[in-house]
Amino acid sequence: MTAELNVLESRLDGESPALEVCVDMLRRMLPVIPVMLLLAALGWGANGAASAGYAMAIVAVNFLLAAVSLAWAGRISFALMAGAALFGYLIRLGLIFLAVMLVRNVSWVDLVPLGLTLIATHLGLLFWELRFVSGSLAYPGVKPGAATLSTTTTSTTRSTAS
Repeated sequence: MTAELNVLESRLDGESPALEVCVDMLRRMLPVIPVMLLLAALGWGANGAASAGYAMAIVAVNFLLAAVSLAWAGRISFALMAGAALFGYLIRLGLIFLAVMLVRNVSWVDLVPLGLTLIATHLGLLFWELRFVSGSLAYPGVKPGAATLSTTTTSTTRSTAS
């Protein structure tokens, strides 16, 4: 008798590539924070800087929620992970909308830098991270040798020219 592989019951064992990519992306966001705050302050003053800071916090929480939900669902089944990706996106989009709507009339919020920072930070981090994500099933997540804050260390071999 051969055991038949059931795709709906397959699950992820081991570390989550989504969490690894998220941690790497947030690490790459750290040097950008002061630059974005300075640009927003130059353009819109203190309220612009506060709005940009709030937007970057929303982006960080959004990416963390995505990674945690995919890691959690992947340990149960790939089918649940696909559902978490689809419906999690819709839920997180609603949470971003709610986070903006809750503060839209507060005195320190300027909607232009808030919106620009939300869009620029989301897209900028995703496109920047494309350079560091492995497209191989042998190394899911961040490419080996890329500096990360992950708990696992990757070894790189260096060849020396003679």
